[in-house]
Amino acid sequence: MTGPGQSKRPWLTRNLKVLSLVSLLQDTASELLYPILPIFLTAVLGAPVAVVGMIEGVADGAASLTKIVSGRLADRRSKRGLVASGYGLAAAAKVIIAAANTWPLVLAARVLDRFGKGIRGAPRDALIADDTPTGHRGKAFGFHRSMDTAGAVFGPLIGLALYEALDHRIRPLLIVAAIPAVISVALVAFVHEPARPNPPAVAIPEEGAVESLEPLGRSYRRAIGVLAMFGIVNFSDALLILRARHLGLSVAAIIGVYCLYNFVYAALSYPAGAISDRVPRHLVIAAGLAVFAVAYLGLGVATTAGQVWALFALYGAFTALTDGVSKAWIVDLVPSGSKGRAIGLQQGIAGGGAIVAGLWAGLAWNGTGHLPLLVAGTVTALLAIALASFGHRIESTTATVN
Repeated sequence: MTGPGQSKRPWLTRNLKVLSLVSLLQDTASELLYPILPIFLTAVLGAPVAVVGMIEGVADGAASLTKIVSGRLADRRSKRGLVASGYGLAAAAKVIIAAANTWPLVLAARVLDRFGKGIRGAPRDALIADDTPTGHRGKAFGFHRSMDTAGAVFGPLIGLALYEALDHRIRPLLIVAAIPAVISVALVAFVHEPARPNPPAVAIPEEGAVESLEPLGRSYRRAIGVLAMFGIVNFSDALLILRARHLGLSVAAIIGVYCLYNFVYAALSYPAGAISDRVPRHLVIAAGLAVFAVAYLGLGVATTAGQVWALFALYGAFTALTDGVSKAWIVDLVPSGSKGRAIGLQQGIAGGGAIVAGLWAGLAWNGTGHLPLLVAGTVTALLAIALASFGHRIESTTATVN
């Protein structure tokens, strides 16, 4: 995967370091809030469980179009400006959640937060891809995911400490979450984006036209087809938190188990990315899907709180094996001038899947969550087998050098 001379180019660039620090701070803010948000919605604001699934599904899915547009803009305009705007909206959303007294306001804030994520994701990932030699992209994206997810360990730990110090009051934690988010926005100023004298020659469809995948190639279309099928059964982690709550975990234990999930995710992301630079990336992703299937099926049949700890750790391994690796896989399959568009489309399609997954799983939850977990685990196990068996056909049709 590494061409002549590529290995001599540094992969740990200034942009990668800055963007990784920005993500660490933003994720510290987000994950301080995330494990307690389902409890805040149900216990403080009185929302039913179906609303939790709807909020998370709609919030992720509402950003789908934004991700597609942002990806296209990233190939033509300032990536840094888009990244700064996205992180700024996320910071504003956290302030709104802290002040919310009804669940519809939380819904609006979560949509704004995901809207910001939709704006920043593809340009940020395209900046990383542009800066990194092809044969080292797994490591680069793995390093970024490790730093990003380190924030997801720090955030819940800070939240747990404050939860105990503030006499188990939830709302003050929501206020604290805005602080690292604001700092992360300021750090984007240190990102360097080289001038681009000649924009890529990719036709822009007229308003209302359907986005064509043809210029991105057959390999790309096949890859996102697999990822889209997985997306419709990969429902929000908020529902997993409610499952943990149903199995008897306290609020403090839920924050702790979520920290464990993110610790495993952070610790394994770089090794997983590095491995994907040496073996076909589809095999690493297939292994991740197999781990996901075991974790979901396990949570579906679990009967004790103790089992949740092991299964959430396993779930962290799934995310490490798939998150950064899938981004490296996608940009490997497309022409060099279309990375932003390719990432944006993939993330947009995943967001559409999140709407479907969040709605059907929330409606089918029925108190215990057994059925959605078992269905998602079974479908994903079949996808893992198919990708491991036939994924080489996707990569063998790649005909572009990027």
